[in-house]
Amino acid sequence: MDWFTASEYWLSRLVLQRALAGLYLVAFLSAALQFRALIGARGILPVPEFVRRIPFRAAPSLFQWRYSDRLFAGCCWAGAALACAVAAGAADAVPLWTSMLMWAALWLGYLSIVNVGQIWYGFGWESLLLEVGFLAVFLGNARTAPPVLVLWLLRWLVFRVEFGAGLIKWRGDRCWRELTCLYHHHETQPMPGPLSWFFHRLPKPLHRAEAAANHVAQLVIPFGLLMPQPVATYAAAVVIATQLWLVLSGNFSWLNWLTIVIAFAAVDSSPVAGSRSYGPTPLWYVVLVCAVTALVAVLSYWPVSNMVSRGQQMNRSFNSLHLVNTYGAFGSVSRQRHEIVIEGTDADPLTEEAVWREYGFRGKPGDVRRLPRQFAPYHLRLDWQMWFAALSPAYAAGWFEPFVARLLEGDRDTLRLLRRNPFPDAPPTHVRALLYRYRFTTRQERRESGDWWHRTFVREFLPPVRVGRPGARR
Repeated sequence: MDWFTASEYWLSRLVLQRALAGLYLVAFLSAALQFRALIGARGILPVPEFVRRIPFRAAPSLFQWRYSDRLFAGCCWAGAALACAVAAGAADAVPLWTSMLMWAALWLGYLSIVNVGQIWYGFGWESLLLEVGFLAVFLGNARTAPPVLVLWLLRWLVFRVEFGAGLIKWRGDRCWRELTCLYHHHETQPMPGPLSWFFHRLPKPLHRAEAAANHVAQLVIPFGLLMPQPVATYAAAVVIATQLWLVLSGNFSWLNWLTIVIAFAAVDSSPVAGSRSYGPTPLWYVVLVCAVTALVAVLSYWPVSNMVSRGQQMNRSFNSLHLVNTYGAFGSVSRQRHEIVIEGTDADPLTEEAVWREYGFRGKPGDVRRLPRQFAPYHLRLDWQMWFAALSPAYAAGWFEPFVARLLEGDRDTLRLLRRNPFPDAPPTHVRALLYRYRFTTRQERRESGDWWHRTFVREFLPPVRVGRPGARR
């Protein structure tokens, strides 16, 4: 069945599968370590309340039938253990059908988490991991030759990720067409990394060149992925290089790493590793792969229609299984960075002489002297939502006041999400939220003060509140 197999891609498949398992591990760990405060039974947006409102068909999940924090934690840690095993090669040491069940278990476990994760899991890289994870079920293992059709489905996925992102930029903020968006982006992106200050301080001509290169990488190069070899390999190399550039310039969870991983589906590794011989491919496997290919072809109608539409949407799933989605990022770029600074005081009663102490977050900017840290591919979900909340109070509807209430209660699970709790002995009597404008310091300011950020007070975001009186957001 020569038409069905591509034995020269054995090394590319190996790299793709092992790296994908590693990213599954990160995703399950992220869920295990953060869920109690965010979506646990006593969390900010509890899963039990969500599943009472949302039917199974709209959000299929194991937790629609039964939920407990212990069960959720067990699912997360079991997924992490299975991902470790697959990354170590366990799926290659078993029969094909067993390998497929292992990959299917990873996909089903993470789908169950995402579909009850609500706003905390409303990111494009969640759907991307699920789409890649679904295709990985049918990618075979070391006992079977890589299937051509699945490799092409993965190439098609990389094309949609890159081309969709390029289109949304070109159609969106005019600064992309004027090549000026990167005058601001490195400073205003959701979670800067340790090199973002340096990227921001590059000369403006380099920022313009960076923006132009982005258009080439996302609007031209993706077509090379669909070309014969060696063009597809060269195109994949460009995709990998540009994604590594993004890894250096900021924290975007596992989006960039996952794009790099699936780009290997277009890499012909035979000049380096040669080809391998495999036994006959089982007929049932061929039929199954052909059926999946037909399914993806049908479901591609919706993302393709979205891409050609003037009203293109970013990061949307068209079905509850998150199969064949549309992607994109930064169709608009903020010119100014705003941050919400949360403070508490133990003064009671509250007076003008009250001393306010600031809570510290792990990833988002706060302390002006603290260099941004590298967290990606790990995803700090609360920090990301704080960035959205600073853009508009509407993004904080439903979760910000319960979050503040848990700070007032001294909730241990919530405090574990933070870097610094200024009230280690007893909860504060009052908490407030202030909105500041942040900007990177200039080179001279950095030399004189040692600060990475300069911040200016804008307004009160949430007035002082105390236990039992959540107050109104402004």
